[in-house]
Amino acid sequence: MSPQTKPQGARRGARPANARRVAFDVLRAVQVDDAYANLLLPSRIRRAGLTARDAAFATELTYGSIRMLGRYDVIIALASGRRAENIEADVLDVMRLGAHQLLAMRTPTHAAVDATVELAREVGARRATGFVNAVMRKIAARTDEEWDAQITEGRGGDALLATRWSHPVWVVSALRDALAAERSRDELAALLAADNAAPRVQLAALPGLATDEDIATATARTVPEADDDADAAFADATGAADAPAALVPVDDEPEADGATGTVPPVRTADPVAEADALPVSPVGIRGISGDPARVPGVAAGRLRVQDEGSQLAALALSRSSEVRAGERWLDMCAGPGGKAALLAAEAQQGGATLVANELVPARAGLVRNALGVFGDHVRVVEGDARRYGRDGTGMTFDRILLDAPCTGLGALRRRPEARWRKTPEDVQELAALQTELLDAAVRVLAPGGTLAYVTCSPHLAETRGQVDALMGRHGGVLEQLDTATIVRHVAARDPEIADGNTAQLWPHRVGTDAMFIALFRRVG
Repeated sequence: MSPQTKPQGARRGARPANARRVAFDVLRAVQVDDAYANLLLPSRIRRAGLTARDAAFATELTYGSIRMLGRYDVIIALASGRRAENIEADVLDVMRLGAHQLLAMRTPTHAAVDATVELAREVGARRATGFVNAVMRKIAARTDEEWDAQITEGRGGDALLATRWSHPVWVVSALRDALAAERSRDELAALLAADNAAPRVQLAALPGLATDEDIATATARTVPEADDDADAAFADATGAADAPAALVPVDDEPEADGATGTVPPVRTADPVAEADALPVSPVGIRGISGDPARVPGVAAGRLRVQDEGSQLAALALSRSSEVRAGERWLDMCAGPGGKAALLAAEAQQGGATLVANELVPARAGLVRNALGVFGDHVRVVEGDARRYGRDGTGMTFDRILLDAPCTGLGALRRRPEARWRKTPEDVQELAALQTELLDAAVRVLAPGGTLAYVTCSPHLAETRGQVDALMGRHGGVLEQLDTATIVRHVAARDPEIADGNTAQLWPHRVGTDAMFIALFRRVG
């Protein structure tokens, strides 16, 4: 089966041009200004005054086109007879949006072609309307299955999977290596498919703050109606809500085949349907409808929108051992504040204090907002975390979270543009920074204290490689904890992680981002 099967259930017929224009503007901003779709799209939807249906259409069109950009460029090149890089950028983006409607949405062919040509005219590419029309008709003349056969012909290995599942080859190779490290190489195609699925909403119920009513209301999906119809789709635009109507499951999907990359359709939300069924975090809530900001507990700050992988990373630290009153905790890289809020709730219950450090002032502001519901036991500071242990204070901490800057290859579902922005050179630079941050954490880790090293990347250079190097440098003062056992103990159900001193979560198994967690204790 082709990785691009048209989902069932989407409304037929042409969409208002302004929904397509919103998608185009965001796609251009991502290409030109390095914008993030999840941050820009909600404001553009609101500005355009889109209805909920058209907001969902614009959301799927934007996110789907970004995820499948690499695949569509190969198809457009074949259909046009030109290399994608030789096509004017605005025209290419118009055609990427058109290709997504033709191959991955249930937009009727005539409507998709006509609207794409009109969009080219609207954005100032009138000179290219004939070219756009011809290319769209050539794309429409074949099914996605037929295109899949053509674009993968003569390719093998990671190159084939990269083209089929629209990932850079180096990313596919890195993910293959990470799976192979736990003898799960045959899951690669399923992982790539999960990367292309719209993430579903996940909430964290902050311990000691969230009430039974908050949890019951969110679990029952009793979300009040939005004042503005488009608000119901804003959660989709940020990657926080259930998949839009265009992403409902397809029936009769084949079983995964790691060798050929044959798995359920790339764009459906269903590759992790079973994984998404129940929370894996003990404070997690899944499956709410509409805009999560309109859930009463979220509006009050007692529930937070947060991936359950991030929840488990924070809880693995806070619940790795019994909290003693008076403990001092440190979140070294706290922005934007999600994990810090969960740690603050845990610290408040145990009588500990938390320092949340953030380098970037704007992100430090987000941390302050996230921690505003807590009392004096939480303090937000600004500065480079590499200063710790060299600032002359002599302060040490009993629990330290280092949620290190990383490539973000474990969160491609939520930030689809990341796959096209990161390079192997970025891995080297980030690994060097991670090393310096880890050394700083060791300097201020109190005897008997626990350090959690966390990344939202499964790349081995950022995960197991860092752990091995850390123990090589500090093995005399650190011991590795059985992180896998601790995470299993903390989790609400089996997190499906490999045995060992580290824990690697996977989206295709349990519906979380691919978070990596490693716990250490200072001896002596």
